[in-house]
Amino acid sequence: MNLYYLAAAAADTEAPVNEFGFWKAMEEGGPVAWSILAVMIIMSVGSFYILFTKYFEQAKVMRQYKNVQGAFWRAGSLREGATKLDKNSAWRQLADDAVTAQDHHGKMEGAGQEVHFVEEELAHSQNTINQALSGGLSFLASVGATAPFIGLLGTVIGIYRALINIGIEGSASIDKVAGPVGEALIMTAIGLLVAVPAVLAFNWLQSRNRRIDALMTDFSNNIVAYIGSNGAIKPTTGAAAPAGKKPATAAAAAKKPATTAGGASASVKK
Repeated sequence: MNLYYLAAAAADTEAPVNEFGFWKAMEEGGPVAWSILAVMIIMSVGSFYILFTKYFEQAKVMRQYKNVQGAFWRAGSLREGATKLDKNSAWRQLADDAVTAQDHHGKMEGAGQEVHFVEEELAHSQNTINQALSGGLSFLASVGATAPFIGLLGTVIGIYRALINIGIEGSASIDKVAGPVGEALIMTAIGLLVAVPAVLAFNWLQSRNRRIDALMTDFSNNIVAYIGSNGAIKPTTGAAAPAGKKPATAAAAAKKPATTAGGASASVKK
C-alpha cells in the first residue's frame, strides 16, 4: 500500500509534458504561418502539375517523331506526306506550313528563292512550337527562385516571436521559445522542399525541349533540302547506305545547291 501511494505521489510531482509538433507550431504561428503554408502548397501543386503535363506533352511529340521517320518520307510529295502525320501535332504543323509556304511563294513576285522563303516560314513555325512547349516552365523557375525566400520569411517571423516571448517572460526557457523556433525551422524546410523539385523539374524539362528543338531543326532542314532538290534528297529511314557513301542530310544540302540527276541546277519556282 505504501508503494502505491509513493507511485501516485511521484506521478503527481512529474512536470507537465509540453506538446510540440508541426500542427502545434502552425497553431502558434497564427494566420501568418497558415498563409505562408497555403502559398507553399499552391506552389508545390502547381509545380507537379506542370511537371507531369509537360512530360506527357513532350513524350507525345517524341513518340510522333517515329511516324515522321517512316510514313512521311515514303510519301510521293510533301502534301501527301503531311496527311500521313498525326493531326494537331508539331510535325504536322511544320509540314503543313512548308506546303503553305510553297503555295504562297508561287503567288508572290520578287519573293526570292523558294527554299529561302520556306526556310523562313519553317523557322517561324518552329519558334511558335517551342514557345508552346516552354509554356509553364517560367512558373517552375519562379517557384525555384522564390520558395526558399518565402520559407525564410516564415523563419524570420518565428524567430521574432521567440524573442518576444523571451522578453515577456524575462527568461529564455525552452518551453517558451521551442514552439516559435520550431515553426521557423519548419518553414525553412518547407521552402526547400518546394523549391528543389521545381528547379530539378525545370532543368529536366528544358533539356527535353532542347532535344525536341534539335529534332525539329533536323526535320525542317530535311524539308528544305527536299524542296530545293525537287524531291531528290530524302533522309535515310533506316536503310543501309552504300559503302563509302554518307547518306544525304539537310545540313549538306544547305551548304551546296541541289542538282538533278543530269547535273544541272534544280529549277526554282518564281
